[in-house]
Amino acid sequence: MTKSDVDFATTEGGPRVDPVDEVLPVGQLSVLGLQHVLVMYAGAVAVPLIIGGALKLPKDQVALLINCDLLAAGIVTLIQSIGFWKFGIRLPVMMGVTFAAVGPMLAMGANPALGINGIFGAVIAAGAFGIFVSPFISRLLPMFPPVVTGVIISVIGLSLLRVAANWAGGGVGNPNFGAPLYLGVSLVVLVSIVLITRFVKGFLANISVLAGLIVGFMIALALGEVSFAGLAEAPWAAPIYPFMFGWPVFDAIAIATMCVVMIVVMIESMGMFLALGELTGRRITQDDLSRGLRVDGLGTLIGGILNTFPHTSFSQNVGLVGVTGVRSRYVTIAGGIIMVVLALMPKLALLVASVPQFVLGGAGLVMFGMVAATGIRILHGVDFHGAKRHNLYIVAISIGMGLIPELSHNFFDQMPEALSPLLHSGILLAAVTAVILNLVYNGWEDAGEGSHAH
Repeated sequence: MTKSDVDFATTEGGPRVDPVDEVLPVGQLSVLGLQHVLVMYAGAVAVPLIIGGALKLPKDQVALLINCDLLAAGIVTLIQSIGFWKFGIRLPVMMGVTFAAVGPMLAMGANPALGINGIFGAVIAAGAFGIFVSPFISRLLPMFPPVVTGVIISVIGLSLLRVAANWAGGGVGNPNFGAPLYLGVSLVVLVSIVLITRFVKGFLANISVLAGLIVGFMIALALGEVSFAGLAEAPWAAPIYPFMFGWPVFDAIAIATMCVVMIVVMIESMGMFLALGELTGRRITQDDLSRGLRVDGLGTLIGGILNTFPHTSFSQNVGLVGVTGVRSRYVTIAGGIIMVVLALMPKLALLVASVPQFVLGGAGLVMFGMVAATGIRILHGVDFHGAKRHNLYIVAISIGMGLIPELSHNFFDQMPEALSPLLHSGILLAAVTAVILNLVYNGWEDAGEGSHAH
């Protein structure tokens, strides 16, 4: 198969179309979009659950936070995938609430003078800040040659494997964590995906992850491990509007903290976008990055207005693109529409939430491993010999730094609290280390050298 065969799909009786812009039949789009939603759902609802629990909000308000989160994520996914004016990278991106902001938000929420409205105020201001600085962040692109992007994308995948392991074990906080039943079902899901990708062709191969999740869900249901608690009480429809918790409170220190988080989020997003560029065969330019990063800012601004938190590109879904090979951005557009529907129909949202985390575990191992494999594939093309032998040091040290927060959670506990968003992001540590070491060993000579050409 030639590169042109990979990069373009032929529409019936029409010209060749870039697979990123290919419009699939509505039925296929709906199923593929649902697959993306199921993959990100657990992560999407985790942050409102954590914040709502820490603030001791009543159950109905926590449910409202989740619905607001889903609505904002759906809207921002549509903006990112469709694109308008200077917003949206127009790639298959799913957006959701970032975990990078959880620590600072918990600290803000614990302050009686701020509370949840102080969080929303900081989020709104940080979103506006993100829109403003996105073009400046995108100018860092020349500092990301293949040796740097390969490291970052590898660390993104390796960091996510901890999430997959926690899913497979039954979810963090589960008293039966690691039970053989959980691990067994996760293994069945993993094996199902492998068998489908190996022996099945056509559309079913494209939904291998969804098919594996259905197999796992049916087994879990038969074993009585699926809970539909609260489904009967949940309303069919519920309105969402801005400032449902009251007017936001703007505090200078909280805003400054959230702006730092915004920079961390945007640098992580650069890694996601470059990974997607590799997986979709699309050359990522500085202008593409600016448009994608602006949506991180706009999504965060929209999030604060719609009673939720900072948004970012979800790395879980980058792996799904690699596993399925479906590169159409219209799939994530369908996913965004599904998220909006789920937000406005709590009963359906609760039904999706009933998929046990251990069912997601096997799929997570495949998807997140795929992200790491993409990074390794980029590194395969890097010169490690002769004058470039120092590239080995860049890779070795950067991956080591990037994995410290994943392998030792309390490693930086004695450091100043203000540095927490920076030091607890393995992706950011890997990125900063790789960029600095590349400048030390290779200088500016490799700036932009073939880093995003295909």
